[in-house]
Amino acid sequence: MKLWVVLCLALLWVELHNGACQQVKRRKDVGENRIRPGGKRVKVRHPKLKDVGGKGQSLLTQVLDKGRFVRLAQSTTLTPGKNMELRCKGSSIGWSYPTYLDTFNDSRLSIKQSDKYSQLILMSPSAADTGPYSCWVIVCDGTECEKDHDRAYVSYIYFTDRENLFVPSAIHFEIVYLRPDRLAVVPCRVTDPQAKVSLHREVPPEEIIANGTQVTYEPTKGFVLQNPSPEHQGVFYCKAVTRGTPQISTKYQLLYVEVPSGPPFVSLEASPEFVRGGDNLNVSCTVLGEPEVDVSFTWFYPGQDHRPVHIQTSWRLVNRGTGHITRVSQSVLTVEDMETIDFGIYVCKAKNQQGETIVTTDIISK
Repeated sequence: MKLWVVLCLALLWVELHNGACQQVKRRKDVGENRIRPGGKRVKVRHPKLKDVGGKGQSLLTQVLDKGRFVRLAQSTTLTPGKNMELRCKGSSIGWSYPTYLDTFNDSRLSIKQSDKYSQLILMSPSAADTGPYSCWVIVCDGTECEKDHDRAYVSYIYFTDRENLFVPSAIHFEIVYLRPDRLAVVPCRVTDPQAKVSLHREVPPEEIIANGTQVTYEPTKGFVLQNPSPEHQGVFYCKAVTRGTPQISTKYQLLYVEVPSGPPFVSLEASPEFVRGGDNLNVSCTVLGEPEVDVSFTWFYPGQDHRPVHIQTSWRLVNRGTGHITRVSQSVLTVEDMETIDFGIYVCKAKNQQGETIVTTDIISK
């Protein structure tokens, strides 16, 4: 009897314990569906992170079909023949593009400025239009305006044409000057950044290997010679391959320049050495300089504004041995039938993009 009572009490304790456990509710995890008193199910929403563009994010975009836009990367490949429209945000925007579009006053190009953006449209682009396109914000202080370099954006755009792997040039034979104090570029740019390009000398025939140090290749520039020397002279061309037949670029004549950059190196000489009244006088102002650098001359002389003189200016390229090329620019002032007013100091001022040099000579009656 006692045993039966003990068993009954034990069973009763077990039932009471299980009932207490069932009353403990599981806590819902954060984010799970919850039920309001009204019976509606509610989802806990987590706040979305804002997609904030960086400060240097480009404002240069391309307009696609149906009003869609795409932000241009540092380089972009487009299809030739299809009109291109670029936009740059801002109420005052400047643009740059391949220079030949300005050189030939190309009517395919148009630029329009609106209140919120500027628009550049190029109709029927071709392989020749391959190059850098950039825009920038113009900031003004009163009447003075300047380019905001912190808000300037550029994209190099390739108009890939399988028939023209090289960017076409209006010149079929280009001259590249080599200088000991700066790198030189053989400008065989391509329209396809994936093209494999090599540099070749015509005579003797050989390939110049781009080793990544002394000679490198950049699709947006061409072959870069880091330390040009007289050994790099000659006629060169580039060869490009993607799929199919290789294509050959225009030819380039590489010439070594003897005279370094700087203000003009000027010499002044009078002829004849001894002058008397009634004689004719020639004063020659001569500059030795870089082959492609223009030089301008200005004269000051005793009979200025009173006596007529004749001034003749010319230039020529001179091979000074071992392939060194120098440009000789010269201005000659001639005075006929010398008079007393013509004697005195003659001044020649020669100027180039690097600076100017002034030289004088005193013409005395003998």
